[in-house]
Amino acid sequence: MAKTKAQKQEIIKQLSDKLSQIKSAIFVNYYGLKVKELQKLRKLCKEQKIDFLIAKKKLFKLCLEKNDLKEIYLKKTEGELGVILSYADEIAPAKILKDFQKEHKILKINGGILEKNFIGADEILNLAKLPSKHELLAKLIGGINAPIFGFVNVLAGNLRNLVGVLQAIKEKKA
Repeated sequence: MAKTKAQKQEIIKQLSDKLSQIKSAIFVNYYGLKVKELQKLRKLCKEQKIDFLIAKKKLFKLCLEKNDLKEIYLKKTEGELGVILSYADEIAPAKILKDFQKEHKILKINGGILEKNFIGADEILNLAKLPSKHELLAKLIGGINAPIFGFVNVLAGNLRNLVGVLQAIKEKKA
């Protein structure tokens, strides 16, 4: 059933609102995936607070133009258009797709948006190889904590040596 002009305008408005808040977006061709497989992908995205949308290319192109993303080329996207939108972590969608693609080879990554620029499928796969935001924060905290831990360990070593000397003196006198 065809959508009315008012329905299309509402879809454009909703998509534009979402596009204005994204950190990254990835375009996929989901043609050939079964409904259960699409539901699994949606569930994986939802767990990470990422949206997976299916949109008509023409409507999505209008949304891109409305958000000053005219240089994004949807012509490079082949087949059906699925869009994965991330609002918090730029790398999370790429990691989800890379893992999902291991089991479902039919899913094709066509490109995406990062920092309001178009990026290709190869760049998205390279992003997926990067550590996650949480891993990077853990490494940073570990790096900051290492000198403090070393300093405390040196101070504790002096106390251990003092106790050892006092214990030796006590045993010598006894």
